[in-house]
Amino acid sequence: MAAIEFPKRYALLNTYVNALTMAETIECVEQIIAKGTPTQHVVINASKVNLMNEDRVLATIVNQCPLINADGASIVWAAKKLGVPVKERVTGCDLFQQLVAVAADKGYKVYLFGAKEEVVTEVKRLFEEKYPNLQIVGYRNGYFSEEDEPQMVADMAASGADMMFVAFSSPKKEYWVHKYLVDLGIPFVMGVGGSFDIVAGKTDRAPVWMQRIGMEWLYRFVQEPRRMWRRYVVGNAQFIAYTLKCKREQKENIND
Repeated sequence: MAAIEFPKRYALLNTYVNALTMAETIECVEQIIAKGTPTQHVVINASKVNLMNEDRVLATIVNQCPLINADGASIVWAAKKLGVPVKERVTGCDLFQQLVAVAADKGYKVYLFGAKEEVVTEVKRLFEEKYPNLQIVGYRNGYFSEEDEPQMVADMAASGADMMFVAFSSPKKEYWVHKYLVDLGIPFVMGVGGSFDIVAGKTDRAPVWMQRIGMEWLYRFVQEPRRMWRRYVVGNAQFIAYTLKCKREQKENIND
């Protein structure tokens, strides 16, 4: 079965983006579940665009995904610069939580994979407390050896899940999901990075007002300056320079 082709897909920088709202994205996810073809979902931000410039395999994996959302304010900014009609962010963390709510309402089965044992267990508990009808058909922490993977994947495939959320960092989550997508047989598989830690209350998320003005990155940087220095200071500068380079090339092509 061929993957579904989703609307409003535009080339942007070294990748693509579906210029969809949150509601439109959820509609697309429901189409994926209805069709049943295993589909990898990704979100893009400045850090991932930078990683893709360094890692062509990662770029190929991301660009093969039929549904790509603009996670970062940086992507919305770059899209505006380059004339791509991305109107809003659809952050991975928000989409993840909204899809869990939809799963509870529509009866979709959910699998939670990643983070520390105490974190994924707490995420499961909190979701089941909030949504009594939610069917979490499996969960597992993100610590395993290569030898564990065949049985682990077989168990996940046998769970009957409609949605799987994978809480690894990039690019590990993109590589892992791509490697096992067909074997898992789960219709919708989404990497959610550190979202389990946020839901479990282990990591604070920026206040809503900071999210709305595109300064969530600054909040994270202030929390962990040593760890986030390269990603947010060096990485954001690289992303801005790359966007401006693409803008110059775009103008040159128009003039030619």
